[in-house]
Amino acid sequence: MPYLRRYVAIMLIAVLALGSLPVAAAQTAGLVSTQSALQADTAASDRERINDVLARADVQDQLLAQGVSVDQVKDRVAALSDAEAREMADRLDAMPAGAGVVGALFAVFVILLVTDILGLTNVFPFTR
Repeated sequence: MPYLRRYVAIMLIAVLALGSLPVAAAQTAGLVSTQSALQADTAASDRERINDVLARADVQDQLLAQGVSVDQVKDRVAALSDAEAREMADRLDAMPAGAGVVGALFAVFVILLVTDILGLTNVFPFTR
């Protein structure tokens, strides 16, 4: 009988230890909520829409005419927070078709100007 108790106790300890492993792994890795997963997907699609606009030849010509390289703008878009990317993508969607180039350039200019003023970029020398 003492062997049976010892055997049962060892089995219970092993079952409890193995049963708590998924909980410990979830606590260390952190759970991803559905809302945060959807926001990450939305942020990625917002950045993709912005990059689609930046890939257009007329937009690139206007950026070069303003003295800003496309690579700098793409780097800035990659550095935008999710909220900023969403706001910029919403502005792109709100612009009328055909008249969006000037508005898109203005939005890019404002974002670059604000990031320059905040000291995050070094695009416009007149902000110093």
